[in-house]
Amino acid sequence: MNSPTLDSNEKGAEPVTIELTAELAQAFQEAHEHFKAHQWAQAQALYERVLKEVPQMEPAALQWVRCLVLQGHPMQAREGFSQVLRNFPNNYSAWLEAGHLCRQQAQHQQAQVCYAKAIGLVPGRFEARLSMARLLEDQGQFDAGAVEYHRALQAGGADKARTMHWRMAKFRLERGDVPRALESMRQALLILRLASEPLDDNERAEMQMDLGDIFLRLGMTEDGHRALERASAGTAEVTLARLAELSFRYNLWQEAQEVLRRSVALHPDSGTAHWNLAHSLAESWCMQEALEVLAKAEALSPQSGAKSMRASVAGRSGDADTAMRLYKELADEEGPLSKMRSSAAMSALYSDKLSPQDVADLHRELFAPLGARARAVGSFKNKKSPQRKLRVGLVTADFHHQHPVNIFMQPVLARLDPKAVDLTVYFTGVSYDDQTQLAKRRVPHWVEVTAWNDAQLARRIEEDGIDILLDLAGHTSMQRMSLFAQRAAPVQATFLGYPGSTGVPNIDWLVADSVVAPPGSENLFSEKLVRLPGSVFCFSPEVDYPFPAYDASHAERPLTFGSFNNVPKLTPHTVKLWAAVLQEVPGSRLLLKAPSFKDAGAIESFVQRFEAEGIARERLEFRGPVGLTDMMAEYADVDIALDPTPYNGGTTTLQALWMGVPAVVKAGGNFVSRMGASFMTAAGLSEWVAESDADYVRIAAAMARDRQALLELKQGMRERLLASPAWDIDQYTRDFENALRQMWLAHCQKSSEGV
Repeated sequence: MNSPTLDSNEKGAEPVTIELTAELAQAFQEAHEHFKAHQWAQAQALYERVLKEVPQMEPAALQWVRCLVLQGHPMQAREGFSQVLRNFPNNYSAWLEAGHLCRQQAQHQQAQVCYAKAIGLVPGRFEARLSMARLLEDQGQFDAGAVEYHRALQAGGADKARTMHWRMAKFRLERGDVPRALESMRQALLILRLASEPLDDNERAEMQMDLGDIFLRLGMTEDGHRALERASAGTAEVTLARLAELSFRYNLWQEAQEVLRRSVALHPDSGTAHWNLAHSLAESWCMQEALEVLAKAEALSPQSGAKSMRASVAGRSGDADTAMRLYKELADEEGPLSKMRSSAAMSALYSDKLSPQDVADLHRELFAPLGARARAVGSFKNKKSPQRKLRVGLVTADFHHQHPVNIFMQPVLARLDPKAVDLTVYFTGVSYDDQTQLAKRRVPHWVEVTAWNDAQLARRIEEDGIDILLDLAGHTSMQRMSLFAQRAAPVQATFLGYPGSTGVPNIDWLVADSVVAPPGSENLFSEKLVRLPGSVFCFSPEVDYPFPAYDASHAERPLTFGSFNNVPKLTPHTVKLWAAVLQEVPGSRLLLKAPSFKDAGAIESFVQRFEAEGIARERLEFRGPVGLTDMMAEYADVDIALDPTPYNGGTTTLQALWMGVPAVVKAGGNFVSRMGASFMTAAGLSEWVAESDADYVRIAAAMARDRQALLELKQGMRERLLASPAWDIDQYTRDFENALRQMWLAHCQKSSEGV
């Protein structure tokens, strides 16, 4: 929803002059101050105090309901708007903002009524007409929307035309209608070029950012980068923060940090400017500097997100238990709907101290409240025909370069049988690149829902008649666990994006295999299990990564163990285990590659951890991030991969195998700690799977001793994989379709039995 305006001139009738006592006038003024400071609860309490004494005070009544909207209380806000409009039926702003709220709640008919009321009250205002145009376009009524768009332009006049075109461009971009967004943006920029008055640098920068976003979503990369470069002329703190966020979103990490360093230089006394830089550094795996800048931010002003950032830094530094503790504290502070619960759950997967049952119990405990008052399965009207074509929805933010979900799903999208599955992607993400465009071309229906709330998305999913809704995120970023917990489709499942049970109510199924979820492990899952016959993940890269030329020299060089896993997986237990391997194989070395290792502080930290286990730094090599193609080529420098525990490598292990590098893995007690066992078993290399730490060290040492056998294995690795059913992407896709059918048949059978 757009932030509500305080413009009291938006009323449809002349305001009534009300005399206030000095005490009430002071309370009203304080309420406004709290409102401007985004202290909605305090402002609401003061507005209520004023209204109790002077119920006819229209501005206080509208501000009061705005506080409800901004605090995220939609049902209370709808009741509040009803009350305000009963008392003040000619209030243009109230009708307009009630329409916004109804649109956000996917109550399209009510929203249309509200906008029409506002238009009838003040036909000469453009806001309601433009909002009506947006609503009509949202519903696919483009001709009617064009009429209202035109009428809005007439109502606003020439002096408002640029603003209206720009606002419509934003509306269309939010909906994902990027070509139409470009049309409106071009009109806004044309008017800007013809304008006689110079535009403020920051407003010009904001326009360039929207233009750059549009270009980049359309795949016009050079144009997009030029627009973002022009936007760097801005100087306002909020403008530079948005430019950095947009740059980061499009994988321009260095550019984002340059913008934020400039912001700090321009606003050295701003705690927020320092905070933004600290956050960017943490997200870029520059942990030591992130904490230093965070300390500067806190010295300037209190930072509400400081604990969350410290939790993130702890997790990214390999201290999962500290991260989990901090996230749980934040979750308790914020309540049952806090996103920190997902962060705590994710941290638990890395913990050396929790048993598999502890992890499962924690997930159930954290997310049980999300299922309160969820929709009943029987309320959906989908035709329960067992063999008909299935309407399947994917909820994901992750169709972009290098993300594991994208890597594994793109080949599946290319092979799904359109006669069996009618696929819709509900894209919740903010990152767009050539892989996003490829995914859009591969699916029949693509809906941009990043800016939608759960109610809007649930309404659209029902309108689309989705039979099976698949979550591809679990508790990772940009997830929609609350949507699934409230049930948005008759059958719901989680797949690929999260290595284990979500613990979220009303997710009916989890897609697994018989190794990551062996018979007898069902108690570790809040979902029912559907097992694929091979491995749960099928690695079938669509990019040609040349296979290294492993020759005799590889058997003669000092043996190099390696891990390309992110630092959070390098737990204290894993470090001890790998140190034991190095002790058992004299002369061997360990290559560690991760984004964190571009940070000198991270390198020094792990040098000290290994030195504490008796491993000299000369036996360690650290490498930072490079592009994916270059990273794949670096596997030629590794002889044997070492899999971390309890959070196994997923994509990294499969990439290592693809490049000819076998992995020593330990079979743990749950999904996340059995992925390595799944991959190595599927590759016919079960002798590389350890059942204990001692077994892990024994296997690593034994495989390292026979260099000729190791070389022969490496040389034939890719052929071995391609001959394995688990690497047959065509069969994997058919198996995945069969899993979907199995879920649907179970639903139909339940319905026929009246369950």
